[in-house]
Parts: sequence; structure tokens; C-alpha cells
Amino acid sequence: MRALVLVCSLKRSPAPSSSELLGREILAALADHDVDGEVIRVVDHDVKYGVTADEGSGDAWPSIRTKLLGCDILVIATPIWMGQPASVCKVVLERLDAEIRESTMYGKVAVVGVVGNEDGAHHVTAEVYQALNDVGFTVPAAGGTYWVGEAMGKVDYADAGPKPDTTGTATKTLAANAAHLAKLLNDSPYPSS
Repeated sequence: MRALVLVCSLKRSPAPSSSELLGREILAALADHDVDGEVIRVVDHDVKYGVTADEGSGDAWPSIRTKLLGCDILVIATPIWMGQPASVCKVVLERLDAEIRESTMYGKVAVVGVVGNEDGAHHVTAEVYQALNDVGFTVPAAGGTYWVGEAMGKVDYADAGPKPDTTGTATKTLAANAAHLAKLLNDSPYPSS
């Protein structure tokens, strides 16, 4: 099975990104369940604004979409900004809107990772889940993992030290449930409507 991690950090590479770190940790946990994949930091690509599969000349979304169509599991990794998913995450969700009428995401699993120095991880996760479900993705039980530091704090996820009993446990559960559900959907797809 294959996973695609879309990192919705506002920071371009090679700047450190807590969202990318969490996304890579999710991918590593999925590898324990025979899932491989890749990480794409969305801001490193010229993804145009819009709600179609291809917004024309220079749009990088079609190549990302091709990779998405070839995966079983989508991971959205986003920071929290002002209690909301990052604007980059919202652009990704808007681009996925093109898939509603196509049913191309049915049978695919989606999970969410959230980081930030303010409250709102459950709210952000819920917003992203609902959008992904509208497009046709299936969300597994405990399909979210997050870390939030002190509000207005200066400690990043990478600097917060080991979190094996908190974010680490949630990430492992997310990976196990996502891989299990993806296998079930591969073996027994949704019926056509």
C-alpha cells in the first residue's frame, strides 16, 4: 500500500517545519504496517487557487493529484493558525473539491496530523475530516494525531522532546487503523451507486 503526505506548512523548504516532522512520523508509523510513501511540502510547488483538477498553465496540482490518485492513504499535516487549519491546507481542500463529482477518492483513507502553539487541534482536525469525507475519503477510528504547545509559546514540536506516551501513541494508533482500513477497502471496495 502507498501513502501520500501533504504537508501544509507555510514555510518553504529547507526551513524546518513541525508539520513536516509530524507528517514524516506518521509515514514512519505507517511503514510498520507495510505502507510506503512520500512527503510533499505543498508550498514548494506552484499550486494555483481554484476548485478544478487543473487550473491551467504552471499549475502544480495536476502532478500532485496524479500521486494522490495512486495512493491508498492521504495524510494531511497542517499547523494551526488562529485556531484554523493553515491557508495552504485550505487551498488543498479547495483543490480536492474537484473530486466530489468524480468519486475518485472513494476507497481511499485519509488521516490528519496537527501541530501548533495554540489550542484548536480538535477543531482543525474536525474541519479537515469533514472536507475530506465530503470528497469521498474514509476516516478511520482515531485517525488524527496532534501536538499543541503552550499558547503563544516559543517551543516547536521538534524541540519539545520525546512524546512517546502522547503524540507518539496517537500516531501509532492512527497508522495501525489507517492501514487496516485501507486494506479492508482494497479487498472490498464500496459498491457503485
